Amino acid sequence: MGILKLGLTCAGALVAAGLGSTAYFYNRTMKRQNTSVERTVKMAGTDWSQYAPILEQRKDFAFAQPREDVYLTSFDGLKLHAAYLPALGEKQEKKKVVICFHGYTSKGLADFLGLTDYYFKRGFAMLHPDARAHGESEGTYVGFGCLDRKDALLWIDWVIKHCGEDTEIYLHGISMGGATVLMAGGLELPAQVKGIISDCGFTSPKEVFTHVLKTMYHMPPFPIIPQADLINRKLAGYGMDECNAKREVAKAKIPMLFIHGSKDTFVPAYMCKELYDSCASKKQMLMIDGAAHGESYFKDMEAYEQALDSFIASCESE
Repeated sequence: MGILKLGLTCAGALVAAGLGSTAYFYNRTMKRQNTSVERTVKMAGTDWSQYAPILEQRKDFAFAQPREDVYLTSFDGLKLHAAYLPALGEKQEKKKVVICFHGYTSKGLADFLGLTDYYFKRGFAMLHPDARAHGESEGTYVGFGCLDRKDALLWIDWVIKHCGEDTEIYLHGISMGGATVLMAGGLELPAQVKGIISDCGFTSPKEVFTHVLKTMYHMPPFPIIPQADLINRKLAGYGMDECNAKREVAKAKIPMLFIHGSKDTFVPAYMCKELYDSCASKKQMLMIDGAAHGESYFKDMEAYEQALDSFIASCESE
């Protein structure tokens, strides 16, 4: 009996330790009040200080342009916010809009300050939503693309109503935003959506959390991931592999461009290759040599912009 009692005591201690680890990881990762952009940047390992001058220059120009705050209500009652930037004056008649989806712990324009220059010069208007539980959008729990793809449908509908039925729409996402646009690609999208661009998007919350736990937290994914999945289903309303971008792009009908940095340690480059291989629609891929997480545009602007030019041209010829 003594051995049995000792065994039960040890098992109980292990369960308690597992639950404690799960609660620690879940609260730091999924709940709005505990997420931190500084922690995310540190974990991603990208040195953004080297790009400060160009970021500041493009920020000043973008923020000097006319801007409209847009608010919508999500399917589950959250007030969502976006910033709409019209095309530059003489190019407004073209009616091309890109909806830009930012990454985890970021907001609105932040991840696209560099790319505003590209889109302005090519006659695009831009809509920059704050993801749920980010920026000015409401929400307690991060959607990690699984819920945000449903919000994307609302933003697409707003653009069509605001800009007209003849508007050409592109979806461009970075990191969590990249996963969002790929997951949206598996839905029935309006004909106005011409192309989807994913920069360093992940396959699913479950798979990227497993990678982060192993490589950055140095913690085993079991039992943390299964326990966190149960908690998330109850609190946030979705499972961590409920929406998997690999499965969604296998249903895609809209052309897709996959971009990733070869030195990304936060969302590993193999995920991009898996996503590209799974994609059923017309597709292109650009791997930027030496780029860390979210760094691809700044690491090789010429290659990035040429890939965008080629992709958009091919979508317009469809």
